Amino acid sequence: MISTIVVGTDGSRTAQRAVAVAAELARRLDATLHLVHGYHAPSALEGAGPAVAGTARTTSSRWEEMSEALLEVAAADPSLAGLRLVRHSEPLGAWQGIVAVAERVGADLVVVGNRGMRGTGESVPDAVAVHAPCHVLIARTT
Repeated sequence: MISTIVVGTDGSRTAQRAVAVAAELARRLDATLHLVHGYHAPSALEGAGPAVAGTARTTSSRWEEMSEALLEVAAADPSLAGLRLVRHSEPLGAWQGIVAVAERVGADLVVVGNRGMRGTGESVPDAVAVHAPCHVLIARTT
């Protein structure tokens, strides 16, 4: 039984298609949908001294705010109306954030789009397929 679905988004049109696929599955299966945006905050200033490290924390906070704003916009999509939806802003990077959330919530299924797939493990869908702790559905979004 699939009761917990994780889907990643970067706000792009192809990600919106993957979210729509995940939403339809969540609706049909009466599952909880976890919407994830993984990001990398620049860390070049970390370890450069107290004043500069404070700047790095401020920069990191801004990245988190942008990620949460992106999730807010994505969550407003009409295809998500009425679903049990949980948003996750993850400072680990795209595929790492998706996998971390899937592990943390005990996901039964992860949905990602196929944009960038090369079969080499270097793209988000490739890496998620290799590292996810559960089933992975790669939606045709391109």
